[in-house]
Amino acid sequence: MEEIILKMLADICGDEIVMEDADINLLENDLMDSLDYTELLVGIEEKLGVIIAPSELTREEMKTPNRIISQVKARM
Repeated sequence: MEEIILKMLADICGDEIVMEDADINLLENDLMDSLDYTELLVGIEEKLGVIIAPSELTREEMKTPNRIISQVKARM
């Protein structure tokens, strides 16, 4: 599951650094914007069957790959 999310993030961000540093701040490093997060949440639903509405999470809860993985794990 973690590898799937990291691969999706790398594709969306256009940078494999997210696979190397799972604590990188995606917002501060301009790797993702709000549309990218929506794309990620759709991908998580399609590939993992975990439904997360964009309004459920704050930016703080989704700012790093590790935090995203934690949020998905909590909903599985």
